[in-house]
Amino acid sequence: MNQSNTVTVHILDKEYCIACPTEERSNLEGAASYLDRKMREIRSSGKVIGADRIAVMAALNITHELLHKHDRLDAEANSAREHVRTLLERVDSALADPNTSGN
Repeated sequence: MNQSNTVTVHILDKEYCIACPTEERSNLEGAASYLDRKMREIRSSGKVIGADRIAVMAALNITHELLHKHDRLDAEANSAREHVRTLLERVDSALADPNTSGN
């Protein structure tokens, strides 16, 4: 079983101690750094006031980015599947037609 360690991260001028498996430490630190940047961007825009509201806006923005990337990856995967299907059909057709054997 993995040993959990406490990792200290700083998000919008506050310190948070979070239990985290050792092998996930760099991922957690990267996520915290990304969240901190997003929250600072929102705060510096001056349009949102209050840490709670900034956190919610950052969460919404990050979720939007994630869902957009997920949709794009789904579309790319579907396109790749269709391309592979087309190639397989061409191979099957070439193998079934004795006139294309090159002899």
